[in-house]
Amino acid sequence: MSDARLTILIAAHDEEARIGATVAVLGRLFPDVEVIVADDGSRDTTASAARQAGARVLRLPHRGKGQALTLAERDAGPGRLLLCDGDLLGDLRPLVEHGGDLVVAAFGRRQGGGFGLAKTTARGLIGLATGRAPREPLSGQRVLSTKARAACFPVAAGFGVETRMTVDALRAGLELNEVELELEHRATVRDLAGFLHRGRQLRDIVLAFGPQATNHRGLRLPLVGWVVGLAEPQVAPIALLGLADDIWSGEERGFTAHLRSGRSTGVLKLVGIPLYALLRTRSLSGALLVALSANVVNQLDTRPGRALKVFALGALLLRNIPRRAAALAVLLAPYDLREMAMLGDSGSNALGAVLGFGSVERFSRRRRWSAIAALAGLTLLGERRSLGTLIEETSPLRELDALGRQAS
Repeated sequence: MSDARLTILIAAHDEEARIGATVAVLGRLFPDVEVIVADDGSRDTTASAARQAGARVLRLPHRGKGQALTLAERDAGPGRLLLCDGDLLGDLRPLVEHGGDLVVAAFGRRQGGGFGLAKTTARGLIGLATGRAPREPLSGQRVLSTKARAACFPVAAGFGVETRMTVDALRAGLELNEVELELEHRATVRDLAGFLHRGRQLRDIVLAFGPQATNHRGLRLPLVGWVVGLAEPQVAPIALLGLADDIWSGEERGFTAHLRSGRSTGVLKLVGIPLYALLRTRSLSGALLVALSANVVNQLDTRPGRALKVFALGALLLRNIPRRAAALAVLLAPYDLREMAMLGDSGSNALGAVLGFGSVERFSRRRRWSAIAALAGLTLLGERRSLGTLIEETSPLRELDALGRQAS
């Protein structure tokens, strides 16, 4: 891969007022460079305005800035990347001509903004992670060498993309440079819309420094299922075991692979979850029911929203699920379905355990063992064949599974 070629990537959401001018200016400054606009679910004419100005447009569901850039990068050719915001005006040629693996534009003049909380937080988190404190941790105007591109993509989700990108590049031993330029963009002001925007920005920045994983589409998303353990202390140890698996797991999948490996976070869950459930329920059937419930929901968590739908169905059938766990599942559902976050093993194991403990309370001894047999059968089936594949091949289940999920 050569560094000679350059591609410009722009993630845009509802930028019809300025995207045309931004693309037109970039076209004049870089006449032989392809401009790709990733339209992140715009509700206005952003896509047509960008296309008329000369850009190649990717129409995407609204997931977030980082997700849009990840999909645009995958569609770009080899070489360097110039990332640019959709509302920018100014000359970025000095940025492209400057040396370094990651070159970031620093605005010569401050335009609007809030009280600096998001920027201060981003700079502080970068400092904690790398020992560096960049001037512009949130600037979206960046040039990435081929090495930086390989080190940083897929990028962090949402507005956490720039902050985490800086950390990824520095941790990879790459050179970071900042260049002051006279640039203009549509600045947020200190009104309700501006504060909501900066609140989302701050949320994404913080999540970008937590546990993350890559989903089935290759998007890098924050793992947020550990909050189930905070909301429902009864399953907190199980959420912690799942979080350990999220952070330190290897390539092993399924009971057989984990047992063959001997030492893995999967084996830790295999032993730890039933032992904890045994301590809580004081019965073998209770321990098995909780452990198998946690495992089955985890096995099903391979597509957005699937595990939460299983949890919702179980909660409706049992009718004794703690309100905090049920409310949290409702709050997490839109983020999971829209591929803005993932449950991870911490969340799916914990939600499955909530169903397990609810079943222990509600079921008679005979019904417990019937449920254990059914869950064990699903577990064995999942070892031989993907439960997700079976769902996708069964018409009624496939439609229910796709409900509320974004199209590709």
